[in-house]
Amino acid sequence: MQRQLRLANPAVRTAVQADPVTALVGPEPVLVDEWQLVPDVLSAIKEEVDARPRRGRFVVTGSARGELDSPMWPGTGRLVPMRMYGLTEREIERRVDRSSWLASVLSGEVVPADTDDTLRTYVERALASGFPEARLQLAGNARLRWLSAYVEQVVMRDVDLVGGVKDPFRLRRYLEALALNTAGVVDDVTLIQAAGVAKETARRFERLLTNLYVIEPLPAWTSNRLKRLVLAPKRFLVDTGLVAGVLGLTTEEVMLDGNLLGRILETFVVGQVRAELALMAAPPRMHHLRTESGRHEIDLVIEIGARRLVAIEIKATSAPSANDARHLVWFREQMGASVRAAVLLHTGPTTFPIADGVWAVPIAALWS
Repeated sequence: MQRQLRLANPAVRTAVQADPVTALVGPEPVLVDEWQLVPDVLSAIKEEVDARPRRGRFVVTGSARGELDSPMWPGTGRLVPMRMYGLTEREIERRVDRSSWLASVLSGEVVPADTDDTLRTYVERALASGFPEARLQLAGNARLRWLSAYVEQVVMRDVDLVGGVKDPFRLRRYLEALALNTAGVVDDVTLIQAAGVAKETARRFERLLTNLYVIEPLPAWTSNRLKRLVLAPKRFLVDTGLVAGVLGLTTEEVMLDGNLLGRILETFVVGQVRAELALMAAPPRMHHLRTESGRHEIDLVIEIGARRLVAIEIKATSAPSANDARHLVWFREQMGASVRAAVLLHTGPTTFPIADGVWAVPIAALWS
């Protein structure tokens, strides 16, 4: 970048607020960081881009959605949005110089992988988070304190960026309820009762936390070939380290709680997949599937284009059985040739065929 306008700096912010058009004049490209603190800077960028339409003039970053949902969003046709997530295990292991295992699966090829990772090391990886400072510079209690402090910053201060709240302590309780139910299709009443808030307040809290990139829903998958599917989304905290920060979790506590263990593992895997998909040229769409009766459930249904599907189940077991793959077998039977691959991700060491057309693969394949 030739220049940086970091709007979190009060002096820079004041100057840009006074005259955003003039602030953009100078050597390019220009990084405009935390744009949501001075929303008018987007209109100034629009004017500049319209007057001199050259690619790569501005990089605009922010830690909140701000006015992205506004019908008057000035970036349409001028800015290409790119969602940035935390560090993935593939990045941390420095394996980004090769095609990913996930990319192979999306093309219909399940590449075998072996690993020394165990259930415990997966939990350790998950709780270490994808936040660069927490993951790369801290460990143990220091890391957990950093994550807890990050959560408090969001609840007490960052919410002011997207509307603010009158009672941050209730927002904190609502976030705790979400963390306990991450990777779940949980009804609103459960969250409302857990947080002790009104229905409209809960909806507002959810919007705030979504706009701050703390939570991200996983929409339900639907098809006219399958009937009586649940339409509600799954709710996820975007980083398993945030779950640890909200609930004060250690590896030992997660290992002793089967329900929480499954939720942490699924949130972790979904986070790895989500980050990989976001960087693809035409990002595939990610969903979950659940029948109304609860008889069948698929953790991830990935749509590539209009007709290709990949189904993924996530199991906290090192010795998965054919019974663990029954939902994937059912899905293949129902959807036929449109299913390019069906994979059961597990915590064991090896890859093997677990059922007709279904492969059991270690979770570590995602960064192998």
